[in-house]
Amino acid sequence: MLKAVKTLILIFIAGFLSALKANAQNAPIDTVQCGIYITSIHDINFKDKEYNINMWLWLKYKNKKFDFLHNLEVPQAKSVTTSFSTIDSSNNRIYMLMKLQAVMKDSWATNNFPFDKQKLRFSIENSQFDSKALVFKADTLGKHFDPRFTLRGWNIDSIDISTGIKKYETAFGDDKIPQPHTEYSNFKVLLTIDRDAMGLFWKMFLGMYVAFLIAYMCFYIHADSIDSRFGLSVGALFAVIGNKYIVDSALPESSSFTLVDMLHGITLVFILTVIICTAYSLKLVKRNEAERAQRFDFICGQILICTYAILNAWFIWQATRG
Repeated sequence: MLKAVKTLILIFIAGFLSALKANAQNAPIDTVQCGIYITSIHDINFKDKEYNINMWLWLKYKNKKFDFLHNLEVPQAKSVTTSFSTIDSSNNRIYMLMKLQAVMKDSWATNNFPFDKQKLRFSIENSQFDSKALVFKADTLGKHFDPRFTLRGWNIDSIDISTGIKKYETAFGDDKIPQPHTEYSNFKVLLTIDRDAMGLFWKMFLGMYVAFLIAYMCFYIHADSIDSRFGLSVGALFAVIGNKYIVDSALPESSSFTLVDMLHGITLVFILTVIICTAYSLKLVKRNEAERAQRFDFICGQILICTYAILNAWFIWQATRG
């Protein structure tokens, strides 16, 4: 009899614990409503792959344990500063408003620079509570940036506000987690920006085009003037190389062939072609074929300038479409 009673008690306790566990698993996940208003994006630095962003961030939730003032995580930030914050806990709900200043790291798409489009990414998480305890809901009411002051020199094509789940392939040392990954809910902002780049393009490449035209003028100098023709061509060659180093110093390292590399490469090849044509023209003059050398210079000059212009126009057009 006593054994039967013990068995019933054990069954009751096991059932009670299972019910508690089921209730815990079925408990509703707390929702955090989150919104953002960007006041400034500045100091876009291609070389260091970073930019600065100032914004207002607000969060509305009920669970006081979340404490976003201390548990706010910005995964892609180099540094985050909270310059202002206020908390309203009335009506059984916490409303937190804060002013953030962050230095964000990002990867830049420079293949079509300076006719490039960039995507700026910003996201937040709670560093203490994973997706089983907390999920974000985006507050999409109203505008999310001030178009007059947000981004000088650039145009904001679109802004996408969304939420999601970010998976970390680790259990952070917790032996109770059966699988080595942890999921955190996040709030994400994606801005697509571009710029009117023709002014910047000419500032960067005007020296290169002037150098090519100086080399091209060799075709209108008599082939007897060997020092003038070779001197102009070699000088133009070094001018283009110098221009490329100056432009590359403002861009991050890239393993792909960018528009900057393409235009400078084409210019170097064509200046080299001018030098080769000059050498052949000089050879004709040495063989007393001055008229043939003059005709050769004229034909080569027209072919080179037309081909050079067409190739440059094609690659620039491709970049503006890209």
